[in-house]
Amino acid sequence: MATGLRRLLLLLVLWTLAAPARPGSGKAGDGGWQRCGPGVPAAVAEEQRCTVERRADLSYAEFVQHYAFSRPVILQGLTDNLKFRALCSRQRLLASFGDSVVRLSTANTYSYQKVDLPFREYVEQLLHPQDPTSLGNDTLYFFGDNNFTEWASLFRHYSPPPFRLLGTTPAYSFGIAGAGSGVPFHWHGPGFSEVIYGRKRWFLYPPEKTPEFHPNKTTLAWFRDTYPALAPSARPLECTIQAGEVLYFPDRWWHATLNLDTSVFISTFLS
Repeated sequence: MATGLRRLLLLLVLWTLAAPARPGSGKAGDGGWQRCGPGVPAAVAEEQRCTVERRADLSYAEFVQHYAFSRPVILQGLTDNLKFRALCSRQRLLASFGDSVVRLSTANTYSYQKVDLPFREYVEQLLHPQDPTSLGNDTLYFFGDNNFTEWASLFRHYSPPPFRLLGTTPAYSFGIAGAGSGVPFHWHGPGFSEVIYGRKRWFLYPPEKTPEFHPNKTTLAWFRDTYPALAPSARPLECTIQAGEVLYFPDRWWHATLNLDTSVFISTFLS
């Protein structure tokens, strides 16, 4: 009897340890950031099949030969950012930078409008799921425009991907955004994007294949209205980047993003 009871308790403990944290539970695994919750359309989910290659054993020579100038790739296990991740929890960022003024951009292709306000106000009042009826130029998004002097105490703990391109200089852009938010299609130079908390779904087209989109509509609106009607040949490369993974995108590749949860992320642009 005692043996059976011990076995039952052991199974219960193992089940508890293995059970994933509930979305929105604010447990340590999410850094206190609310995951996908009320207000996020049910259709916002991971793709059925990732069409971007994942590599966990990529050498620099392979990176340059097969990906750097030709196609995106998802890198796994190349960086160790556990300390940076811990510093990016909701509680620690608010404690360290709550009174710092951050610059928000509108979530449209050209990001015309800029708004300055305290980081705490953004997190506590504006960081919520994307309104499906809002336009991109009415949606404020915290990404880039970072004060590198003020945020240096955080950025110095980040380990970027070890791969570089000749003649480029890395520059960081740090961001936090709500579930269902994202930036519609645009392009620029090459770079890496790492998810620290949450999940970020990416849609990518090569430079010669301009996507069908409206620059002032959100990625969520494009995903709802345009994406379902795309012919298979017109579909983008797509994949959901999980926490700890890094996406590399080559020069001038069109891309749009859609945060599936409240997401914390950092990009290393090679310019």
